[in-house]
Amino acid sequence: MAVNLVELFGNAFETFLTQEEENILNGVSERNLCARLAQILEVRAHGLGLNEFFADVEYNRMQDGKLKLIRNGSEIPVSITCDLILHSRGKFIGEKDNMIAIEMKRNIHPNREKDKDRNRLIALTKTPFDQVYSYDGRAHPESVCGYGLGVYIELNAPKRTVSIEEYEKGVRVRIRQINF
Repeated sequence: MAVNLVELFGNAFETFLTQEEENILNGVSERNLCARLAQILEVRAHGLGLNEFFADVEYNRMQDGKLKLIRNGSEIPVSITCDLILHSRGKFIGEKDNMIAIEMKRNIHPNREKDKDRNRLIALTKTPFDQVYSYDGRAHPESVCGYGLGVYIELNAPKRTVSIEEYEKGVRVRIRQINF
């Protein structure tokens, strides 16, 4: 089943903004907001027939006791732990496993933190074998790249705006701003 990931995210995020507006304006933690978005995203995914996919917050599956890291094109290690991901938890191998990776920040965070999140999304959305390697630099990572869509969300509660950057195949492809 072909699913439009941009639409799936967009519909879930629209509902999230409506339901969580008060939490956003009150400064509730990003972790809490991601958990709330995860609930909505998973329900939407299941509604599209993606019943074996899960929305997980701060997920980093361990393999042989080692947390996974990857290197981006500039050979900088990038932690795989993402704020929120939609995936099959390894049930499907390859392109069908990893659907959406989401990073969320408030506008008040330093640019270096925001750039770390953006770099993670660039690495996570690259196709397998596209200059993405495990931390040891020898083996390709197992199911840690190839996300169909990466989304960077920046919340600005005082201005009641959200900036959204979307990444596909290791490249930022869209930027938009939403008022709420």
